[in-house]
Formats: sequence, structure tokens, C-alpha cells
Amino acid sequence: MRILVLMGGTSSERDVSLASGLRIAAALRARGHAVEAMDTVRGRLTPADEQAMLAGGVMRTLPPDRAALAQLGAETLPRTMRDLQGGVPVDVAFLALHGGQGEDGTIQALLDLTGVPYTGSGHLASALAMDKDLSKRLFRDAGVQTADWLMVRAGDAGDWRARAFADATIRRLGLPLVVKPSREGSTVGLTLVKDADAIAPAIAEAMRFDREVMIERFIPGRELTVSILGDRALPVGEIIPKHELYDYECKYTPGMAVEVFPAALTDVERTTVQDAAVRAFGALKLEGYARIDFRMTPDGEFFCLEANTLPGMTELSLIPQAAAAAGIMFPELCERIVQLALDRKSTRLNSSHLGISYAVF
Repeated sequence: MRILVLMGGTSSERDVSLASGLRIAAALRARGHAVEAMDTVRGRLTPADEQAMLAGGVMRTLPPDRAALAQLGAETLPRTMRDLQGGVPVDVAFLALHGGQGEDGTIQALLDLTGVPYTGSGHLASALAMDKDLSKRLFRDAGVQTADWLMVRAGDAGDWRARAFADATIRRLGLPLVVKPSREGSTVGLTLVKDADAIAPAIAEAMRFDREVMIERFIPGRELTVSILGDRALPVGEIIPKHELYDYECKYTPGMAVEVFPAALTDVERTTVQDAAVRAFGALKLEGYARIDFRMTPDGEFFCLEANTLPGMTELSLIPQAAAAAGIMFPELCERIVQLALDRKSTRLNSSHLGISYAVF
């Protein structure tokens, strides 16, 4: 099969995306597929490019110069899409992009125009999941519990820098609080706030990455994650970070977190959180695969944190560990994800042949 792995991009998760993409490309080649790797900023990668990137690993860096990256991407990505639409021989695109245009539905919409099937969810579901405010509203509609929250938007009336705002927020949500960009992943721009004086600086930090910021009640307890593959919930995992939160450093630095698969839960707890993950997956109209994250309180309540439509696929990432706990090794996991993308295209073509339409009346 001819597979194009798209990676890199212009988001603050660029380094992680490159690590995921290179590992996916190697795994699919090991299964006998013809794989090309492409950084949506730099263009197609040569074998020498890939080897140089693999030697560098994933490390915490300053946020990329988005203006410079966006300029490069504005030249490279449209050219690639035109090539695909013009008939470049690709059977499927594997999306190894994280955050930004790679995960917010933009790339997915462009690929829909080319007719090339791609892994993961479609453009609408990707956009819904990327927006933490909208996704939490849909979780509640589906009966999936999530922490109380409020939104702050750049340009909103009122002054979030004022002490009165902090005091009102604490009266409404309590302490501690989690402050984070509405449309970022990998805990980029996230702050755990424990006193009123820290609220304004935390909002300012989050606004470096997004014009919409979420302030959310912190849920104490265990950090759990449920990966969905097709219509199946994989074994539940528990994350025990070295820091108070499972932050960027804990996620991508060896030894900074312990991940336990399967998590030590009762049968009732396991089935409850897996059922909530499946409902969250359906509420956002997700497809293919995703990872749904939860907090479990000391008294056994589950609160959904967010859905990740293109979860990390590095050596330290969670969905490969969940798959391994289910007996699915990484190369097979990648191949199954590709097959789900092809199955989705086939289903849509069959529906079209049957004369089914999706108009809203």
C-alpha cells in the first residue's frame, strides 16, 4: 500500500508530531508498505532527513516562530494538496500531526477535497474535539461528567487582570483551578492555579497560545486514559506523573511518569470509565481512533478532561501502550488505523451509491 505520513506542522506540538510521524513511517515500512514522510512545513523528507530527526529525539523547546513556520507551510502544504488532487499515487494519508491546523479540522477538510482517505476523524469532529469549550458541552449532553468551567476571550468586556475577576472566579469554581488554552494539546500553556494572585498571570500565559482560555475546576484524584480503536475501548491506563500534573515534561521525558496498563480498577470502575469514553467518542462524532482522558476522584467519580483525536504515537505515548496491553503491537496498531480509514471511505462510497443524503432539514 502507498502511504503518505503527514507530520510536523506549525503548532507548538511540532516536535512531538515529528517523533510520532517518524515512528509511524518506520512501523508501516516494517509491514511492507511503501511509505513517504512529509513535514507540512518543509515538504517531503529524504531518508537522510528522517535519520537526522530521529537522532535529535523530542525535547522541550520554546514555542516555534509561528509566523516563519506559517509562511513556509503556506507555500508547502497547498502544493502537496494540489499534487494529491492531481493524482499523485497515494492510497491513504496517515495524519501524525498534533495541535493547530493538523488537528483542528483544517487539514482534514483539505484532504476531503482531494479525495484521499486519511486516518482519524473528519473535519467537523476534529474541530469539535479541538475546542475544549464545545467538547465539554457535548460531553454533558451525552451524560459524560466533566468539571465546571468558564471561558475568557481576548477582547471580552471586563478586565480579567482585576482582583475582582479572580475573586468572582474562585467563588464560582473554587481552588485549585486549571487554566489552559482552549485549542491546544500536550498541556502547552497550562497552569495549575492555587491562589487568586496567580489567575491573571496564568491567563496571560495561556493567551500566548490561543485567544480563548478555559478556567476549569481542578479535579483531584487519579489520572486515567481510555483509548478507542474503531468501536472498541482498549484497556484503561493510569498515569502517575512525577510532577503534580501530567505536563509536557512528564509526557515526553523518559522516567518522568509511570504509566500502568491495565490500570488497577474494579470491574465496575473499568466498565464505567470505558463506557463514558465510548459515549464521549460518539458525542463528538469521532472516527477511527482517539484517546479520552479522565480524572477519578477519591470517592470513585469519573470526570472527562478532553478527547485527543490524533494522540501521540511516540515511544512514550499512551495509545501504543494501551494497544500493547490488548496484544496489539505498534506496527499492527498503525496498520489497523490505516484500515479503519479505508473502511470509512468505503462506507461513505457505498452510502452514496445507495442514494443516502445527509442534508439537514
